[in-house]
Amino acid sequence: MARAVPYRHTLALGAVADEDARSSAADVAAALFDEGTFVVWAPAVAVPADAAYAAQLARAAARSGVAESIVAGAGLIHGRPVALVAGEFGFLAGSVGMAAADHFIAAMRRATVEGLPVLAAPTSGGTRMQEGTPAFLRMVPVAQAVALHRRAGLPYAVWLRDPTTGGVMATWGSLGQVTAAEPGALAGFLGPRVFQAMTGEQFPAGVQQAEHLTDVGVIDAVVALADLRQWLGGFLAAAVPRVDPAAVTPSPAAAMVAAAEEVPLPDAWDCVLATRRPQRPGVRELLTAAATDVTWLAGTGSGERDDAIILATARIGGVGVVVVGQDRSVGRAFGPGGLRTARRGYALAAELGLPLLTVVDTEGAEVSAAAEEGAMAGEIARSLAELSVLDTPIVGVLLGSGCGGGALAMAPSDVLLAASDSWITPLPPEGASAIVHRTSDRAPEMARAQRITAVELHRLGVIDELLGAPGEDPGTFLAHTGRAVAAAVARARPGERRVARFTVAGP
Repeated sequence: MARAVPYRHTLALGAVADEDARSSAADVAAALFDEGTFVVWAPAVAVPADAAYAAQLARAAARSGVAESIVAGAGLIHGRPVALVAGEFGFLAGSVGMAAADHFIAAMRRATVEGLPVLAAPTSGGTRMQEGTPAFLRMVPVAQAVALHRRAGLPYAVWLRDPTTGGVMATWGSLGQVTAAEPGALAGFLGPRVFQAMTGEQFPAGVQQAEHLTDVGVIDAVVALADLRQWLGGFLAAAVPRVDPAAVTPSPAAAMVAAAEEVPLPDAWDCVLATRRPQRPGVRELLTAAATDVTWLAGTGSGERDDAIILATARIGGVGVVVVGQDRSVGRAFGPGGLRTARRGYALAAELGLPLLTVVDTEGAEVSAAAEEGAMAGEIARSLAELSVLDTPIVGVLLGSGCGGGALAMAPSDVLLAASDSWITPLPPEGASAIVHRTSDRAPEMARAQRITAVELHRLGVIDELLGAPGEDPGTFLAHTGRAVAAAVARARPGERRVARFTVAGP
């Protein structure tokens, strides 16, 4: 930890700002860290040769109480060391000149060397115009500093404050593994005033507002300052490995489902009907029953959102995981953006070195002109390819319907569990019947003929463990499934079985 240095600010650390005032770096630190633990990392302050600019910097420092537009330091959150890099809008509108950029870079490098997670809390109008192109060019090493931190497998979370625009939004404000913003915050590439000056037009209202950016999948959540500590703490609980061995409770042998030959083969059509019941539990119910510290992520982070596939970080059995699941509760098929959301999850798991939990439960991917134009087939292919070589353990759960390429796209796993009444098939039985018999009326017959049930796939060696079925007691089923998932996460290791399990004997 760095030596303590005075932290001067017009608001004392821990004071409450006026309701209409922007949050300061001091406010963020006060809300975030365990009391008395935050220590500032002193910046190297440059004095420019231009006397007028030097005087402007001195006035900005006097008004804001900080030496530059970026404040960095570290403290404890629930006893866990975390670094903070925050903008200070009171210092020349948070603009980033060369000294501020260099302070950011040094802080990120220090956090990387010390193995610290980072919360970035930017607020800025962008590059400092008084320093021109030399300051603008610092965007490149600023982005690299974040990339190297993430490459080291360390968490980098972003909380956007009002406003965050320009070169700051286009570098460290947009590189979070998870990203939230304060309510009502304006965040975007070009600020409305600059946009109007350059184009002569007004920017459409609300496009750059935090709530809208969450809706369209640019950021993950809107989080008030008062809730920031809880939001970040939940993410770090999953993202930073800190396993309590007592919390990992592999299911005893007696709790395991009986050997494959002892499980009666169910009627395939009955299984199809069972998984189509509206009250059947899905991935959200599973997380409620089995997980803690759930942090929901919204969309791809690149301006695309499809809630038919959920993405989250969580702790299951005391172990942090990334969860990607097909969500039956939305009542529709997922589109290509859903699989791009899933692939964001794969990359996050690999980057943080966390196990990946995938939950398959779909009647099929979206079939539409928009899905074709969005490269649905290509997204299925990329999902299969990336999962097949992902360098982190994968646990899969076939929770219900497993229809078509959309289901298979998320099935490769090192341990594959399945509800005993779940199923996998190339097409819905009605579609298969239409192809073979030119009528959908023979769907039950097709389901029985295609060897679709989880029990038969267990016998073929595709599925490792059967979980029973929700039946009339979904609570017991979810509790057992949660224990089985925790045990599987604890034992899963990347290996050849991830793909080999899908090479089975034909009819």
